[in-house]
Amino acid sequence: MTAAAPGLVLVLNSGSSSIKFQLVDPVVGTVPLSGLVEQIGEPDGPVADHAAGLRLIHRQLTDSGIDLAAVRAVGHRVVHGGNLFYAPTLITDEVVAEVARLSELAPLHNPANVIGIELARKDFPDVPHVAVFDTGFFHSLPAAAASYAIDHDVATRYGIRRYGFHGTSHEYVSGEVAVLLGREPRELNIIVLHLGNGASASAVRGGVAVETSMGLTPLEGLVMGTRSGDIDPGVLFHLNRTAGLDIDELDELLNRRSGLKGLCGVNDFRELLEQRAAGGSRAEAATLAYDVYIHRLRKYVGAYLAVLGRVDAIAFTAGVGENAPSVREDALAGLDGLGIVVDPQRNRSGKGARVISTDASPTTVLVVPTNEELAIARAAWQFV
Repeated sequence: MTAAAPGLVLVLNSGSSSIKFQLVDPVVGTVPLSGLVEQIGEPDGPVADHAAGLRLIHRQLTDSGIDLAAVRAVGHRVVHGGNLFYAPTLITDEVVAEVARLSELAPLHNPANVIGIELARKDFPDVPHVAVFDTGFFHSLPAAAASYAIDHDVATRYGIRRYGFHGTSHEYVSGEVAVLLGREPRELNIIVLHLGNGASASAVRGGVAVETSMGLTPLEGLVMGTRSGDIDPGVLFHLNRTAGLDIDELDELLNRRSGLKGLCGVNDFRELLEQRAAGGSRAEAATLAYDVYIHRLRKYVGAYLAVLGRVDAIAFTAGVGENAPSVREDALAGLDGLGIVVDPQRNRSGKGARVISTDASPTTVLVVPTNEELAIARAAWQFV
């Protein structure tokens, strides 16, 4: 056995098509072991479902040579906390049942979160398990941003509001921007663009979220891998009346057969870029998907410029945000008049956290790798 830190937190981060895990020393931030299982459930993918992915992770843990007795807590990313959960929460059977019930609001995520919790509680039965909720950072959205313009009594009775998601990432990245700029968070207005298979934008004023693109569910907002993002609700009525699609079929359409996949047949952004460059009929569809993606992203940047009034920094993060320079460049192209100037050379070179705007740009544009796992580990550690 190799030596292990005296106190580790195992963090499980189950996304819609991937599971990231890390063993984290929450005090010093080191990571003795990490891994990623991706393309879960894809037709040609190597992993059939989240349960199979979690079994692979457990095998990696047991084969690592690290003394798993050092695991003092398990932190779980949970996407939807409803009105009940927004602070880090010690997991009980009752909490698991409520997270499962909230799957109706996050059908791509909460079921995977529940599977991870149940299996990890069996593997690590003697340590605290802590849920950290994606919705937490956005719990304090101003009423004007959180409220939908529907019947007030209906909204109140059924808990309908904008909850927002990817909150752990948005909170972490906005904090890192302040560190990188050598400024206090309270001094800064920041737009954070979390672009992965799921994608969301936020406007953060003085360290507090004041707007976000996702809503009651993770379906609203930007174009995503398999999710439509913003859509006229009338489309659903039309498809019900003219095509006979029922609620479950509409749910399947918007959550699993839309977004990039709906437009060009693939939801992995790397495959989209390959198709776009290849030429032929598939390139035409991929180009349309890319253009729709960029157009929606630019709309949100413009909207949040108006919401904040002054923007000190724009940060790109997550898989696409960190690794697709063309997305960063195209999303902000031609915004010189608004004080946003990306340096093409900086944008296409370098790794890790870095500034990609010109020195003269009034708004600093950055790439900031997210570290949701470290944030979750630190939240879980308080229960040890």
